Amino acid sequence: MFTIGDFAKHGRVSVRMLRHYDAIGLLRPARVDPVSGYRSYEAGQLARLNRVIALKDLGFTLEQVGAILDERVGAEELRGMLRLRRAELESAVAEATARLAGVETRLRTIESEGTMPTDEIVVKSLPPVRLAELRGIADSYAPQDIGPVIGPLYDDLCGRVEAAGVVPTGPGLAYYEDAPDGPPGSVLVHAGIPVASAVRAGDLGGGVRIVELPGVERAATVVHRGAMDSVLPTAQALARWIDAHGHRSGGYARELALACPDDRDLWVTELQEPLAPPAS
Repeated sequence: MFTIGDFAKHGRVSVRMLRHYDAIGLLRPARVDPVSGYRSYEAGQLARLNRVIALKDLGFTLEQVGAILDERVGAEELRGMLRLRRAELESAVAEATARLAGVETRLRTIESEGTMPTDEIVVKSLPPVRLAELRGIADSYAPQDIGPVIGPLYDDLCGRVEAAGVVPTGPGLAYYEDAPDGPPGSVLVHAGIPVASAVRAGDLGGGVRIVELPGVERAATVVHRGAMDSVLPTAQALARWIDAHGHRSGGYARELALACPDDRDLWVTELQEPLAPPAS
């Protein structure tokens, strides 16, 4: 027999927790002294304590834990509960990972302020281009919202282009605009691949549009090296340059995919931000 203090030490829990488990009937002491009221536990009860803690750490309520341990929950129902909890935990991990990536991106942005050489930014005209494109709506222009939308669009479009035997006439080009029918702040994402004049939308299946994207007289451009999840420092350096040189942005930057190997950290993308005409 162990005193409640010793049992708590062996179980790596608090005495207060054991008293609470006793009060709700989840883990009763093996013996309670009728005079002193002191609780005593057996070593075999550590197994139940371990299961209580494990199930609680999985997110089950203490009521659910009691039902599981007392076998009031069938095996199939328990499997379903565990699958659901696994999915919830996986989702939470994914969300936490995305938040961590966002924090790291902002940190890199802060650390790189003022460090990008201004001679990397070039003002040039952009030619018109004929695109086969798919479209989708992102909740915002933040990289963590754009990525999950544009990635599948390009996977789908590239698959269609390859299956149709169409040879692109240039690198992929993404562009953006405010979503006219979406919620406030949402963005209409265009994932495009340049194609020849002989290619028709019907060649690539439903949902694909052929558009003639007009040229831009003047655009401030800069090359970003790395995954687009980390584009923020480059994009903000471009914005600071535009402001410092007395220019005004003419809209969302286009993204020309110069290199897209399997290793996303080796991607090379040219950001092309249209410049508004000078104020008269």
